[in-house]
Amino acid sequence: MRMTTSDEDLALAAADGDRAAFSSLLDRHYDRLFAFCFRLTGARAEAEDLTQDICAALPAKLASYQRRAKVTTWLYKVAVNAAHDRRRRRATYAKATTGWGDWEINRTAANADTSRAVDWLTMAMNQLPEDLRDTLALVLDDATHAQAAEVLGVSEGTISWRISEAKKRLRAIKDMEDAG
Repeated sequence: MRMTTSDEDLALAAADGDRAAFSSLLDRHYDRLFAFCFRLTGARAEAEDLTQDICAALPAKLASYQRRAKVTTWLYKVAVNAAHDRRRRRATYAKATTGWGDWEINRTAANADTSRAVDWLTMAMNQLPEDLRDTLALVLDDATHAQAAEVLGVSEGTISWRISEAKKRLRAIKDMEDAG
């Protein structure tokens, strides 16, 4: 497929079983999808697993793609939903096994090779409620407020409030660390 083929045309062709279109779509968006999954999960291994799960499910999910949204917006929504499902499964597992403390230790160890700034932001984002964390992850991945609102199913005003609230809470986390 030529690079001039739109993402939306590729998605529709892939939904009809065109393997080359599906491959082109993944080539265009895999790295961005992985980076977004990393922001959602905070751990490289977890982001790799989530991204692979999403890619494996995409052929079936493409049947529900409609041209009303950009492919990138639709992919963000698929990723957010997959991350929510994964979090629910993990929470259930954690309650039944070793608990959140072990999970946090493992998450921190997995991020040891990243820079301190990224490590701090990841840790701080994980302390935010899911709605703020998901909103911030979208905006940090260069989604507009309108795109984030569409992915999360809320108004643009809600996105603006969530970003403001996330910044306030991140500052409070930083201030607590600096004081301690």
